[in-house]
Amino acid sequence: MRITVFGATGGTGRHLVRLALDAGHRVTAVVRDPARLPDADRPGLTTVIADSMDPDAISASVTGADAVVSTLGARARTDTTVCADGARAISTAMRAAGARRLVVVTAAGPVVDEGDGPLTRGVYKPLLRLFLRDTFADFTRAEQVVSGSGLDWTIVRPPRLTRGGHRRYRTALDRNVRGGTALSRADLAHALLATLDDPATVGHTLAVGY
Repeated sequence: MRITVFGATGGTGRHLVRLALDAGHRVTAVVRDPARLPDADRPGLTTVIADSMDPDAISASVTGADAVVSTLGARARTDTTVCADGARAISTAMRAAGARRLVVVTAAGPVVDEGDGPLTRGVYKPLLRLFLRDTFADFTRAEQVVSGSGLDWTIVRPPRLTRGGHRRYRTALDRNVRGGTALSRADLAHALLATLDDPATVGHTLAVGY
């Protein structure tokens, strides 16, 4: 596939770019600072320097893409609109370019559903919503943008992300993973790559966790 990755210099994005290249895909990495992108000289990788919040600036990077992935996230607590603004710009650019497949990473934290156990519902997530209120609000707005985009979307919701290696993880459509309170960025990248050509996930949320 031809895959365009936004947030390619972040923890998850770096893993995703590497996994996709290892699998033989062609990858376009949209970045602001190419110096932060490992493996920049690998065959199959094209680096585009652009503002991910500007639909016109990223139009060329999504043109002809078989799939577009956003792993954009806030670098600081004051970055409270990154995910929603990025989702808005990316979906706008994709519609203009005729690209269809969009996978966006948000988080499991803002959502309480039947996949959560009593402790998670009553203690863990209320505390998260208290301390990460603005971040979670950004995720919620991003999901609204993506689900209303008219594209072939999937929203991937991981729990707390770690620097660990690969382990067996679980997934769940349209509900959280029970007891899945952590996931390595490496395994999130693996799940994202597997989701790109999985038609069963189109139009759904996909929770991932151990």
